[in-house]
Amino acid sequence: MDATFTTGKELQKMDPVFGQLSFNDHEQIVFCNDKDTGLKAIIGIHNSVMGPALGGTRMWNYNTEWEALNDVLRLSRGMTYKSAITGLNIGGGKAVIIGDAKTQKTPELMRKFGEFVHSLGGRYITAEDVGMETKDMDTVRDVTPYVTGISEERGGSGNPSPVTAYGVYLGMKAAAKSQFGSDVLDGKKVLVQGIGHVGETLVEYLTKEGAQVTITDINEEKLYQVASKYNATIYTGEDLYTADVDIYAPCAMGATINDDTVNKIKAKVIAGAANNQLADENVHGARLQERGILYAPDFLINAGGIINVYAELEHYGKAEIMSKTENIYNTTLEIIDYAVKNGMTTHKAALTIAQNRIDQRKIENAKK
Repeated sequence: MDATFTTGKELQKMDPVFGQLSFNDHEQIVFCNDKDTGLKAIIGIHNSVMGPALGGTRMWNYNTEWEALNDVLRLSRGMTYKSAITGLNIGGGKAVIIGDAKTQKTPELMRKFGEFVHSLGGRYITAEDVGMETKDMDTVRDVTPYVTGISEERGGSGNPSPVTAYGVYLGMKAAAKSQFGSDVLDGKKVLVQGIGHVGETLVEYLTKEGAQVTITDINEEKLYQVASKYNATIYTGEDLYTADVDIYAPCAMGATINDDTVNKIKAKVIAGAANNQLADENVHGARLQERGILYAPDFLINAGGIINVYAELEHYGKAEIMSKTENIYNTTLEIIDYAVKNGMTTHKAALTIAQNRIDQRKIENAKK
């Protein structure tokens, strides 16, 4: 009798969550559906060893539900390691809402989403992400206390984007120090891909230091607005990955470093705010290293936002938020040094140190 083989795609159909390549021993996946508001959402809780799972909600017009599931799995895993590497006592989670934030988001939909968050009893705490605003978190707060990033008027820490941008800026400076011998960005050519809340603030920091900033974004109106405001250059070439720049800063969606782009990149440093920048963290992380390109791990340098909202849980102020965010500079240098000493990629080094902290906490929890 002939042996039959099951393809990867067939396995995924048979095993739609556990069969995903992005499934990484997640503790809980919650599918949320409400006919009246049109809500279709997925909440991913990756790991709660360090504490409740904290991570933002992203509203995006995904092409398929598979795409949405893959995104929430990758993002929630990233949050686990982001919090651990930053020294925060929280776990990793994330949520995605399927839909167009500009046309389909309503207060009713956000309240219904908040009810689903509340039903988890604090295992997952939400916050702001792509497609969300501080006012949306205020709406969620109407129905559940398990939300951070609410407005300062309501006792929250406000929009986390400026703090995220500050952390990315410091991580970029640390990577520049390691790669170029100096963390001074004056005169350095930097390409910022994506000029949303975080990207625009990063452009501001870079411009103030004297960097030569080039920007690109799918929103042309915003592109010209930011270019005019900061005297930035708009990228007009055919393939931005071949741009002659010193630093590439991906600040839009993830997986821009992939099979199609990894061999084109001319920049010597990659440091940006986007999550999951490496489509395949092992393959593409190694290829960047082979090419002499220094990659600043995304989940490390974009942790300013989670530091900002974590303050609401621990009740510390702006001074401590900025102090913890400034430490991203030192941690980035430590990760780069660890990677060199142990013969591994910077991404692997960051994961290893984060996982060690989680494993240690697991041992401590077992003794209680």
